[in-house]
Amino acid sequence: MTNSLLQHIKEPRLGFRYGQELEHPKDGLFLFGPLDDRANPAEMRIGVIGTPDGLNCFREWGKSIQSYIPPGELDKPHHASWPGFQAVFGTRWPEEPLVELPVQEKEVRDSLRISDRYEAVYKTVELFVEPIRRHLRQEEAPPAVWFVVIPEEVHRYGRPKSSVPKEERIKGKQFLTAKSGREILREGSLFPEDREAAEIYRYELNFHHQMKARLLDQKAVLQIVRETTLTPHKFVQNNRPIRNLQDPATVAWNLCTTAFFKASGKPWKLAAVRPGVCYVGLVYKQDHTDPAAGNACCGAQMFLDSGDGVVFRGAVGPWYSEELKEYHLNKEKASELMNLVVEAYRDLHGKPPAELFIHGKTRFNDDEWEGFKSVVPNETNLVGVRIRPTSELKLYRPGKMPVLRGSAYLPTEWTGYLWTKGFIPRLNTYPGWEVPNPLLIQIHRGEADLLRVMTDVMGLTKINFNTCQFADGQPVTLKFADAVGEILTAAPVPDLPPLPFRHYI
Repeated sequence: MTNSLLQHIKEPRLGFRYGQELEHPKDGLFLFGPLDDRANPAEMRIGVIGTPDGLNCFREWGKSIQSYIPPGELDKPHHASWPGFQAVFGTRWPEEPLVELPVQEKEVRDSLRISDRYEAVYKTVELFVEPIRRHLRQEEAPPAVWFVVIPEEVHRYGRPKSSVPKEERIKGKQFLTAKSGREILREGSLFPEDREAAEIYRYELNFHHQMKARLLDQKAVLQIVRETTLTPHKFVQNNRPIRNLQDPATVAWNLCTTAFFKASGKPWKLAAVRPGVCYVGLVYKQDHTDPAAGNACCGAQMFLDSGDGVVFRGAVGPWYSEELKEYHLNKEKASELMNLVVEAYRDLHGKPPAELFIHGKTRFNDDEWEGFKSVVPNETNLVGVRIRPTSELKLYRPGKMPVLRGSAYLPTEWTGYLWTKGFIPRLNTYPGWEVPNPLLIQIHRGEADLLRVMTDVMGLTKINFNTCQFADGQPVTLKFADAVGEILTAAPVPDLPPLPFRHYI
């Protein structure tokens, strides 16, 4: 390894109000505020659903974020005080939510303890979904974002590998087993009651994913949060909180940023992005909601410099190769999916993108690439980039601190290693525990400058509006790929138009 192969990519800057630029989103929001955009709400239109205790937790937390919250540790640069919601975003946080929908705690507790886990999770989700659906049918001005406040036991028992103690289990109405239900979904049945009972096994055993998936058709934007996150001081055992949480100021920064974004606000954008550039992340997920065994769903996420994202649900089909252990679309479906992306970009900007980078965890095969190219205009530079974490190469430097974030090793003009984790001078620390591993970045289709691609990837680690941290380890094109795939396959989702990214995170 020679020094000429080592580079350092300068930390990307973010844009805020008044055209100001800074590295850290908290600095920019505190000093200048979010982007000046017509989509920014004047006041947060919030709906809340939860048990009576959950609603009380949200009211208490809602009052706390309207004013100053001190930092968790005064002497740590990566800890910041919370100035108050309106002071940060220039948007009013209401004294009371627009809508409060109560869910009975006993009904939640009983549904979670149904012995058939598919029935248990489905019915628990139904307790939260149906009141929201009913409200949306009756009201013409719905909330912009719904806070779904869940008791701790929903988190504990509403996940795939959760198990309720035998002595607490309740017999439900389901008369099929998961195995027999899936057989009926694949092969059919002469009995309509069997077919109806089998439908429940098309839903994933995950409260969070299933809830979001079942409200996609309503275009409802959700923020699912645990009661213990909002008011940890109320959940103490042996004089200690039952969960190890971030300090209240950090929780406020993270939850309020995502709430502002989900309400159509524009917190920040990348400051130095080439005009006309578009990034797409591809995701594949086994689709257990489809009766055909072995089918997978392909989705695409399109991101712009502002962090705005649109999710496209591609076709479900036999995309997995047992031989290669990889997912690949055929030419026709690759063409259809990429056409959705190009047309959505054209609708937003009036013209196709000048550069279109497709990020994936595996290489695109010939059929896929021909399908993509067939619908991308000639004036668009189409580039396929493979990005995956790797531990095959370590980089060290003298002293106690690890390699600088932004360090890059470029052994060839097409392949390089980028450290998106590492020591951050602005924070004067490395926010991690182990020696950081790099991302392996390979340009394997099309032509582009590798250092520029790496610079773009660095920027894409800074537009995760689900938190308000300095940067992520992965670009947003891949950071939420698995999460989006989980939502797309958590329930039988009908054909939907492309939806903004905020519906999925």
